[in-house]
Parts: sequence; structure tokens; C-alpha cells
Amino acid sequence: MSSTTLVRPVSPSLAVTWQTPLELGLLGAIWGASFMFMRVAAKDFGAMPLVELRLALGALVLMPFLWRARASFPLKLWPRLALIGAINSAVPFALFAWAAQRAPAGIGAICNSMAVLFTALVAFLFYGERIGSRRAVALFAGFAGVVVLASGKTAGASIGWAVAAGTTAAFLYGIGGNMVKRNLTGLPAGAVAAATLLCSAVLMLPFAAASWPEHSIPLRSWLCAGALGVLCTGVAYAIFYRLIQRIGAARASTVTYVVPLFAVTWAFLLLDEPLTVPMVIAGTLILGSVALSQKQPA
Repeated sequence: MSSTTLVRPVSPSLAVTWQTPLELGLLGAIWGASFMFMRVAAKDFGAMPLVELRLALGALVLMPFLWRARASFPLKLWPRLALIGAINSAVPFALFAWAAQRAPAGIGAICNSMAVLFTALVAFLFYGERIGSRRAVALFAGFAGVVVLASGKTAGASIGWAVAAGTTAAFLYGIGGNMVKRNLTGLPAGAVAAATLLCSAVLMLPFAAASWPEHSIPLRSWLCAGALGVLCTGVAYAIFYRLIQRIGAARASTVTYVVPLFAVTWAFLLLDEPLTVPMVIAGTLILGSVALSQKQPA
């Protein structure tokens, strides 16, 4: 997941304000489940084929948005969409799927939370935006959480490489979010999501075909892959951009706080994965740092 600012929020009427907390909670539950689905399906599909299914199904769900706005997407824009799609979808999804083969579902979700901090860091390093002392402290706390997480072990095995993959994916989300904000502002957000997912699916296709598993894939993994693409990518992106339109990107990004909680809960209840002390410490540091970075100055 990554947050972008493409449209101005509109003021909600009193009649629909209840929808915002409901949709934020629903979105957190869906994106939290995505790490569980990856954990189940990645071991049977492999990272590249699973990501290809996810991208293609997500693009298919969102295709009506792109079709409706097709006049706003001239041919010259598509190379830029392909680049942003690779940075903001294809490569991060592959990294998270690779990590899911090697670490519990909660690990990827906790690393994913760093995307908010990385978005601020990339804006500071490459676009000259002020970072401020509050966000600087938040970044240090977040990185400390990553170090704690990487030092942990699950069932006696080190998860450092999985943490590195998840953190790299979050950093790419930070780059992609800034690129979307500066290159695609003014375009319909749902259509942008559909276009970047479509480009990513095309880019990923040769890698998926080359590594497609020769063994039969259990129905459980097929169902998880389908849910990952349709629900956790297509439907979730539609909900997310609906939230951005209603309440703005900053408030919509607060869903980041609850995704790891749902991811750990789903994995504990349905996969019997443990919640370790390093995960608790790292999650507290990272989510606390994200909350600190989002807090408005007095």
C-alpha cells in the first residue's frame, strides 16, 4: 500500500460521516489480510507468478475507472505510467511476496508501515521539502524499529533478509508516492491506479511465465491469490481512493496504523503464527514513529 494525493478532499455531509471510520477499518482489515494471503500462496506459486496474478486481477477490477477516463491518458503518458507502476507496484509487491516465503505475515505488514516515513524522507532528499525535527525524530525511531525487527528470529530462523526486502519495498512506495504526486496530479486517482497496475502486470508477465511452477497448486493457494488480487488490490484501492477524495490523503493514510494490527491478528487466528517480543517492540517503535510524523504542529 502507498498513499498519494491526486484529488482535493470534499467536505462530507453529516449523513455520510459514519462511512469514514467504517471504511478505514474495513480497509485496514483487507490490507492486513493481504499479508496472510501472500504467506499462504507464495510458497506454492513463487513470488513472480503470485504478483502477476495480483496485478492482473487488481487492474481488471479497476479497469472501469480507466475506461471512463481514457481520454485523459494519451500515448505519451504511458511510459511514465509504466515506470511509476514498476516502482510503486510491481517491484514492491514482488519483494513482499518474496519476504512472505521466509517470514511471518506480521513482519511484512510492520515493514510496510515505514512507507509513510520514507515518503517524507524522499521528499526531503530529492525534492527539497522540509522534514522538520519531529519527522527527523520519527525517522530515527522507525529505523530503530526496523533494526529490532531484523534482529529477531522465528522458529530459530533469522528473518533479517525478509525485513530487508519489506523495508526496501516500503522505500520504493516512498519514491512512487512522490512520483505520483508530482507527475500525475489532476488525473482521476482510480484510473491512475488501474493504469499503473496494468503496466506492472505487463512488465511482470515474462518473469512470471519463466518461473511459473510446474507442480499442481492447491485450491487454497488459488483462492488466496484471487483474494489478494481482487479484494486486497482492486477493491482496496477503490476504497482507498474514495477515502482520499472524501477526507484527503493525510487522513486516509492513518489506515497505516491498523494494517499491522490486523495482519498479526489474522495470522495468529488463521495461520497460528506467533507474536514475538521483537515484533511487539518493533511494531511499537515503527507505528509510534508514523503517528509522530503525522501529528500536526501545535
